[in-house]
Amino acid sequence: MQSAATSLSSLFATKPVVAEKRSSLGLRRRNIRIRRQMLGYVCISYFVDTLLLAIYAQSGALPWSIAPIYLGCGLAHALIFCLLYETRLGNLFSDPYLVVPQAIFGMSIMLGFAWLAPEAGFLFLCNLFIVFSFSSLRATAQETAVVWTAMATGLSILLLGSDKQIEIPLHTFTERVATLLAFVFTVGRCMFIGIFSSSLRASLYNKSVQLKEAYRRIEELAELDELTGAFNRRCIMRMLDDEVARAQRSNTPCSVALIDLDWFKRINDSHGHPIGDEVLRTFAITVFANIRNIDRFGRYGGEEFLLVMPETASAAAANILDRLRLIVAELDWSAFSSGMAVTISAGVAEMNPGEPPDALLARADEALYAAKEAGRNRVARA
Repeated sequence: MQSAATSLSSLFATKPVVAEKRSSLGLRRRNIRIRRQMLGYVCISYFVDTLLLAIYAQSGALPWSIAPIYLGCGLAHALIFCLLYETRLGNLFSDPYLVVPQAIFGMSIMLGFAWLAPEAGFLFLCNLFIVFSFSSLRATAQETAVVWTAMATGLSILLLGSDKQIEIPLHTFTERVATLLAFVFTVGRCMFIGIFSSSLRASLYNKSVQLKEAYRRIEELAELDELTGAFNRRCIMRMLDDEVARAQRSNTPCSVALIDLDWFKRINDSHGHPIGDEVLRTFAITVFANIRNIDRFGRYGGEEFLLVMPETASAAAANILDRLRLIVAELDWSAFSSGMAVTISAGVAEMNPGEPPDALLARADEALYAAKEAGRNRVARA
């Protein structure tokens, strides 16, 4: 019993504020990790394109200057957004992933190089799919519309506003190999982005499940008494209202019992408050182990508890309480402190037709007072 009570106490000692701070810190770290991963993938993508441009340059399709300039622009892209991510400058934007600025920056590079080097323009146009796929990972519907509009505008300027001949290099075998690799790597990168998106969705789903479980635990803890694990007063009173209303609708009996631990102040004074807390926990665990699934048990205040017994008449309720009284009295309380004994008194009342919960409780309280006046360690019926 002690171990069960201790585990209940440690569970209820959870501090939601600390948990919330840890959750917020974990979320920030996760966002930083994802942003760094995305920038790493962007850099790798620029290196792959630079390699293909170098192959085209080797075959004579492009000037050699295009590849290093393109790589420099790509690394500048990654560096700029890395600085925004890692400094407070990124806080100036509402979107922590800077989806729209990154997409527009990347599209500007691709469209600019398609205009600058139209001999391999198809490579840069293919990369527009990659830019759009990356932006769609974190884009909202509004951001997607903005990126799509910017891409359509840029393409219109390139294809309709100039006489540039966007070509696919196929003149030599080397160019054909490079073009084949360009298509293969473009499709591969798009597939990789899909896999990355799938992993993000799976991670988000897992976080959602954990969050729901955390909310469930918080709601559960908000209904329980921290010391005993029984329902707290607010919760047990709500349950009493619900059961009385249900009994009145269905015309079934409903009884309640106010239970008091006899001479509990003496236990605290003689054996100490820690022992008194253990007595309360052990009593609550004992009651939980010996009541029905339909019964509702909560701490009414101090050493006083309320037991709501639906579908139970007064005589049956008194028998239940008398059995609980005997079980509590027969427990080996000396395990907590030598020579200690604990008994309970209870007042039982059955709901009268149309009787409100407050009046029912008042009659149970009068019965409890009568049990105490009669010498305690007994059950009295209203």
